[in-house]
Amino acid sequence: MTATDLADVEFVVRTLAETAVDKEKEFGDLDAVVGDGDLGYSLARGFEKVLADWDGFKRDDVATFLQQVAVAISSRIGGTSGPLWGTAFLRASAASKNFDTVDGAAAVAMLRAAADGIKARGNSDLGDKTLLDALIPATDELERQIQSGADAGEARAAFAKTARECADATSKLEARRGRASYSGERSIGSPDAGAVAITIMIERIVSEWGNR
Repeated sequence: MTATDLADVEFVVRTLAETAVDKEKEFGDLDAVVGDGDLGYSLARGFEKVLADWDGFKRDDVATFLQQVAVAISSRIGGTSGPLWGTAFLRASAASKNFDTVDGAAAVAMLRAAADGIKARGNSDLGDKTLLDALIPATDELERQIQSGADAGEARAAFAKTARECADATSKLEARRGRASYSGERSIGSPDAGAVAITIMIERIVSEWGNR
């Protein structure tokens, strides 16, 4: 893979990390509606570790870089978030090894691998009112855009738009995983905090992509 590929992945990871830190209170407040309110704190602490270790990460290739990000996150985030995010980055790392360049197809494969890792580690799936309810449909739309011949900017915009629509739609779902599931039907009416958080991260990546 080229230096440009690595730079693109670095940008994505750094934006994820900075958003998690910047939005700690917002994500926590969202999670507190029907959850235990620790999402913002957990993500911020984990991604703070990523930013603190940033200059020391090996950059031999994309896979190596993402492996180290996974280790950093897993070592710092408590509760269920650490294993889920750590697994997501590890699966994305493994998927990247199947490609010579990080193009649209590689990005979709890495996102799908990350989602599959979250499914397996969290024993969750679409409809359970988790971040998967935004991430998976958004990835599907990204793949459709790429296959239809859309340019990169259009594909990214559609990716973010779908994530937002699907995150908002989680308000209609009853939570089946995590602390929010203890609320039963009371979880209906508010969006899933994880789905909103991943959407805000995606929106920031897309909006800042051309300003690097």
